[in-house]
Amino acid sequence: MIRLCAASEVAEGNSKGLEIKGQRLLVVRKDGALYGYENSCPHRGTPLEWQPDQFLDSSGSLIQCAIHGALFLIDSGECVAGPCTGQALRALTIVERDGTIWLQNTR
Repeated sequence: MIRLCAASEVAEGNSKGLEIKGQRLLVVRKDGALYGYENSCPHRGTPLEWQPDQFLDSSGSLIQCAIHGALFLIDSGECVAGPCTGQALRALTIVERDGTIWLQNTR
């Protein structure tokens, strides 16, 4: 497993961007659960955030692509609006243990 950050760095309803070994990632905490995805829009492969750690729309309920405005469900990564509707973000296996967020190395 690869250490991403302290669990306290991703508060409820917030997101965080990370780069690990050249791979851009994002982590979101929703309803106490953590979700992790590659930070890459399926439409053009561009990073999703508006500003550092700003991946969520104004309501905080969807991940939003800063370039195209595409909207993704936090719990599945599925695109529900925008040019990549029906596609999805690449999900990562994230584990929270002992106050730390870990990436399960699947490669």
